[in-house]
Amino acid sequence: MFDQILNMVKEHLGNNPQVASSIPPGQEDEVHREVATQIHNTLNQNSSPFGGMGGMLSQLQGSLTSNNPVANAIEGGIVSSLASKFGLPPAATGAIAASLPGLLQKIGRHQTV
Repeated sequence: MFDQILNMVKEHLGNNPQVASSIPPGQEDEVHREVATQIHNTLNQNSSPFGGMGGMLSQLQGSLTSNNPVANAIEGGIVSSLASKFGLPPAATGAIAASLPGLLQKIGRHQTV
């Protein structure tokens, strides 16, 4: 499942000009891997209350809002991690965070099909 998430992250972030231009050259693969790792880990940690990974992904897909605790955990973890590990400025982490709802919906649709 991690490889599927990583491929979706690369595609989604790479096709977003605002995000792609905010990642320093040469760090794209590391940033993509970190985003995928954060999403994968948070999904695994939060899947039990939703009836496993499939139930949690369905929940995510159906209710991606600013009040969704799993989406908030993913976003917070990613922003914090990217800032501390890669020194990305707020403009870069903000662009990535803004693209997360669409990415999470794509992951949810892909995993529940």
